[in-house]
Amino acid sequence: MNNPIEKFNDLWRQALLDSPLQQKSAVCVSTINAEGFPESRFVDLKQVDEQGFVFCTYYDSNKGQEISCNPKVSLTVWWDHIGQQVRVVGLAEQISEQAAIQFWQTRSRSAQLTTLSCEQSQPLSSESALVEQFDKTQQTFEGKEVTKPEKWGGYRIRPVSIEFLAFAESRLHLRTRFTKKNDVWTKMLLQP
Repeated sequence: MNNPIEKFNDLWRQALLDSPLQQKSAVCVSTINAEGFPESRFVDLKQVDEQGFVFCTYYDSNKGQEISCNPKVSLTVWWDHIGQQVRVVGLAEQISEQAAIQFWQTRSRSAQLTTLSCEQSQPLSSESALVEQFDKTQQTFEGKEVTKPEKWGGYRIRPVSIEFLAFAESRLHLRTRFTKKNDVWTKMLLQP
């Protein structure tokens, strides 16, 4: 297959079938912090198309602030149960407000309430304070629609390279790297 987006989506569909994972669409996104160190965390991958890889977060979270300073990011997936690793390198950009609202509406009410009750990445005095914040938010929105916070949205990672590694017991893993230049993907095999 010569289109890495199609290849990724085919693998993602395979990975979702009979997945042993609790968080079936979890991917690791890495950014660069103000001190120049990589920062990595798992996020929920929402969508992948020819435009890129989408995940959602608060724009003023650590990752959001890091992306605003340096949009160069990477995304890594390890689907052990199908023996596949994928590494994506690209530039992150905010998705449209309309797209953010659509993704917000796909979240469970509980996830919406949790998002609204937390100030992502901010210090927390105690676990009980977190529960208290959640309970208060739940009471505020009882019987009401939970509206998307203004600073919540998503990022699209526009890939410049995508690398697939098909795991082999022999350790002779098959690595395939796709590099994009002038909107054209070039395919290259790499040694394990």
